[in-house]
Amino acid sequence: KLPELTFQLEKMFRDILSADPNEKGIMKAWMGPIPVILLLKARQLKVLLESNTNITKAPPYDKISEWIGRGLLTRWTYCLISYYSIEEAGTRYNNLSTNEKWQSHRKIITPTFHVNILKEFKGVFITQGRVLADQLDHVADTGREVDIFPFLKRCTLDIISGWRSNCKTAMGTPLNAQTGGHVEYCDAVSELTNLVSEHFRKPWNWLKPLWYANGNGFKFDGLIKLCQDFTLKIIQERRRTLIEDGLLEGSAVPRKSVFIDMLLLQQASNNLSDEVIREEVDTFMFAGHDTTASAIGFTIWFLGQYPEWQKRVLEEIDAVFGGDVMRDPTEADLRQLVYLERCIKESLRLMPPVPIIGRTLTEDLEIEGVTLPKGLLVMVMPLLTHRDPEHFEHSLDYYPDHFLPEKEAARHPYAFIPFSAGPRNCIGQKFALSEEKTLLSWFFRRFSVESVEPYPGNRPIPEIVLKPSIGFPVRLFKRH
Repeated sequence: KLPELTFQLEKMFRDILSADPNEKGIMKAWMGPIPVILLLKARQLKVLLESNTNITKAPPYDKISEWIGRGLLTRWTYCLISYYSIEEAGTRYNNLSTNEKWQSHRKIITPTFHVNILKEFKGVFITQGRVLADQLDHVADTGREVDIFPFLKRCTLDIISGWRSNCKTAMGTPLNAQTGGHVEYCDAVSELTNLVSEHFRKPWNWLKPLWYANGNGFKFDGLIKLCQDFTLKIIQERRRTLIEDGLLEGSAVPRKSVFIDMLLLQQASNNLSDEVIREEVDTFMFAGHDTTASAIGFTIWFLGQYPEWQKRVLEEIDAVFGGDVMRDPTEADLRQLVYLERCIKESLRLMPPVPIIGRTLTEDLEIEGVTLPKGLLVMVMPLLTHRDPEHFEHSLDYYPDHFLPEKEAARHPYAFIPFSAGPRNCIGQKFALSEEKTLLSWFFRRFSVESVEPYPGNRPIPEIVLKPSIGFPVRLFKRH
């Protein structure tokens, strides 16, 4: 079973990381018929992730691309899980597209995550955080266990998809998932992520006849159509709104345009089809909600089993908000929550939402005297690198003081990469951290928490997004 397997893998890699820090830390493994190189040390990750040429993503992103296309997350991924040789697969990657196209799309989208735009998003975080707290209020003080993971996923999906008070996010339309809206779409997104992980984890699914014979292929195709049709409908609605507002007629892009509007406003000048816009919007729908829900959930789950750390969070929350559980958090409030931020980072260290980062080399790469040839699949595993005792004194424990300012300054910059690093780092990392801090400020003003299944139980399952094996079962207690 997968949870048991994680114990074996953790021990094996812990032994490797605990060895002499001057050891190579470069491992060879096999993913089915495919040879894979694993890089474990921060100094090695730096060489790969800082490359401006080796930026081609690798499986399992290929299956996701059937849903979200070749957006920023998956562009230039080509399926290596085939009968092709490594050399031939690499050639097919290179023929698929060019790095210049990815860089062009990144340049268009980057302004939508500018710090001034992020300030506009705060209204969404605040409104949806309040709804989340109200939803959880019904299960607090009942004495029974509740899995908060579904609550968190619905909340983060509402944040990435909708707007409040004229504050738009990726999709540009509210799903109201927390209050029962668009249930079919929300369920489809959740089921699709499960099927992608199922496909990657079981090699017999890589054979298309078997994938369809067990029914997963037909289910997967139906869910894809549902989600893509929904997104295309939203694009058409947003276009009509922009036309009615007279914005598509002008040549200048408004300074505060965000995501879907930015793409539509630049559609003609950058030759973007509706399908390309759909790919980018669906990319952020997928990448922007599951990862954040995982990060918030693991933070709550850790604090629910370490009363001493939770007490410090609650004391800081009370000092900032003065016991007021209803007023909206301000930017000044959030800046003062420095200990909460350390707790979030420590959760991201031990349980990074993206546990594995893959690259397919488009040119030879030399690392510490070892030449990795073009076409090779190379994996970086933040889930393991983050536990390297060379960089973290309590490497296997939840210890928020790992992120005291002086310790962060002294640490290798690639020892902690929850949002990847280099030219293909996560474009929405500031968005995610601000969202997590806002939602957790609501949560801990209203509740204290007790985790039902403490670490090392409730195993983290390294799928595309790191998920708990049994959800986040906790008991909630009202604070005021």
